[in-house]
Amino acid sequence: MNKQKKITLPYIEAPTMNIIQRMLKNSTFKPGIVVPSLIFILSVTLVSSFFPIQTASILDVIKTWIFVDLNWVYVWSVTIFVIFLLFLTFSKYGNIRLGDDDEKPEHSFFSWISMLFAAGMGIGLMYFGVAEPISHYTEKAFSGLDQVQRSRNAQLYTFFHWGIHAWAVYGVVGLSLAYFTFRFKLPLSLRSCFYPILKNRINGPSGDAIDTFALCSTFFGITTTLGFGVVQINAGLVEIGLLKDTGFWYQAGIVVIIMLISVLSATSGVNKGVKYLSQLNIIAAITLMVFILILGPTVFLLGSFSEGIGNYLTQFFTLTFNTHAYDETTQPWFFNWTILYWAWWISWSPYVGLFIARISRGRTIREFIGAVLIIPTFFNFLWMTVFGNSATWLDRTRDGVLSRIAENTDKLLFEFLGQFPVSSVTSSLAIFIIFIFFITSADSGIFVMDNIASNNAKNSPKWQLIFWGILLGLLSLVLLNAGGLQSLQTMTLITALPFSLIMCMFCYSLIIGLRVDYAYYAKGYSPAATNWSGEFWKERLDHILSFKKEDAVNIFITGTVRPALEELSNAFQDKKIVALVSSTEHPLTVEITIKHKVIEDFKYGVKTHSKVISEFLVDEINLPGIIKNSTFIPVTYFGDNRPGYNIEYFSQREIIADALKQYERFIELSSDVKNEMFLDNTLKDIS
Repeated sequence: MNKQKKITLPYIEAPTMNIIQRMLKNSTFKPGIVVPSLIFILSVTLVSSFFPIQTASILDVIKTWIFVDLNWVYVWSVTIFVIFLLFLTFSKYGNIRLGDDDEKPEHSFFSWISMLFAAGMGIGLMYFGVAEPISHYTEKAFSGLDQVQRSRNAQLYTFFHWGIHAWAVYGVVGLSLAYFTFRFKLPLSLRSCFYPILKNRINGPSGDAIDTFALCSTFFGITTTLGFGVVQINAGLVEIGLLKDTGFWYQAGIVVIIMLISVLSATSGVNKGVKYLSQLNIIAAITLMVFILILGPTVFLLGSFSEGIGNYLTQFFTLTFNTHAYDETTQPWFFNWTILYWAWWISWSPYVGLFIARISRGRTIREFIGAVLIIPTFFNFLWMTVFGNSATWLDRTRDGVLSRIAENTDKLLFEFLGQFPVSSVTSSLAIFIIFIFFITSADSGIFVMDNIASNNAKNSPKWQLIFWGILLGLLSLVLLNAGGLQSLQTMTLITALPFSLIMCMFCYSLIIGLRVDYAYYAKGYSPAATNWSGEFWKERLDHILSFKKEDAVNIFITGTVRPALEELSNAFQDKKIVALVSSTEHPLTVEITIKHKVIEDFKYGVKTHSKVISEFLVDEINLPGIIKNSTFIPVTYFGDNRPGYNIEYFSQREIIADALKQYERFIELSSDVKNEMFLDNTLKDIS
């Protein structure tokens, strides 16, 4: 009987499955954050799309109850944020750097300000620059006032809503994130802000829940802004004649273009796409503002700007604490404007705060707060004065030309620009600015969402950024077409209430961290530690009067420092303690590392450090031998990144003594319970 030969065909894997498997394998998404977030985002989108009227009705009832009965929570929360940041600015903690003590800022000052400003409020200025002052000016609750007083109040309330209070909300989240990330080496994640309270539990379900909340809040905030903003761009394109009407398919095309460019910008990284677009947008916005300032009522605008700042400062505390409890006629306006704004800033703070934190490495706390509170506020005031006061001035002098369409906020800006020369050019520039502002908001939002979803993974694949961009665009279109954007916006405002309480906990947690930080770095040697004696004072005098070349310092490190640390290492090894001596070149370093299990390893090292000398010393006759205005010195460094010091005068035994002093300090600090969050080695983001 002939046996049939069995033929085995090679297995050909489906190309599509192969690509998906590779993508999932390389993914940095954290399932505990991404899965519940996507379930919630898609569920809310479907409900808002299929039942827009019913959903909006239910959410409006909840929002009204919160705004009317719990408005004091928003008022006090925002007030606490302002007072807290002002306290830190003038406190002893202001000099603490968001990073290592010797760290330099990652971005130039202009790039930094441009990016945080574009992410924080850029698009809002274009949308509300004319609309809000006109709305306050035409508000029925203020109809009993004359035109001048209504104009003055319109500027005052606009300043209040876009001033220090708004940026204090962003500042609290941004500062907390930047501090715990760059100072404590924790992941750039909202959960890290709770470390002093939750400790190791931030890596469990509690931390996942916090980041899930932040991811959903960020997604909904960007989605609603994108959806509503596209309507304004569409209206502007109709105004200048590029589009025929404001139909859905025109808006869909705008969304596709915005998201395509945003994804390209996000995948190029913060240092390229996001930074350059932000700078371009700030320059374009300033150009438009200067045009209105010059061709508008210039003298009136400059005078009202000065008067407006004075009025704002004079009324600052009254506005801050005012809940209009004694004036029922203005309460509806107060709920629909001030409370809505506080809720809106709070709901956006996870997204903006994360982005601000990411670009603020190397800044001091005082520099961070000063820049975040003052510079954007000053620009907002100038912008709102130029556009808002020009609008109310035009309305008074041209028979209500703008108040007639006060309800149509999508067209109000372009009607305003139509009152100036070359309106087609300025309208086109305005559309360009709005367009770029949308892109900078979207691309930084995509960047932040991927950061949250991956728990600050260092090398996430670019397909994750593309995924968030596509999801943003698709859900914006679905909600725009179904009429569910209003429901989504309302729900976002409702979530601001619990997050305001979370932010208060951020403040408490930050204070704990700062107190530990300040005490840790201010800690000196114990009384048992002594400075070097005068035994070798003549040799040290010679050292003082000479300036070292690099070769001389290298010889000192290899001939004096290394033998000292090796002798110390042998002494530790004799006591069954692991102590290793290692070295590197360019620059030359030698260090001893004493191993620990739970706390961080102790490290004491010496490196060759280049030091610039003042040119005045080159010609100083008392310091012969200086040829160039630079010298080299041996400088210590430590495992906790404290600034080192010069040890060029130390003998071999003094180096051993100095290392032991530092180790004694390290052990004493480690024994203090409150320092465990600074020395805990189990959560550090070691690169």
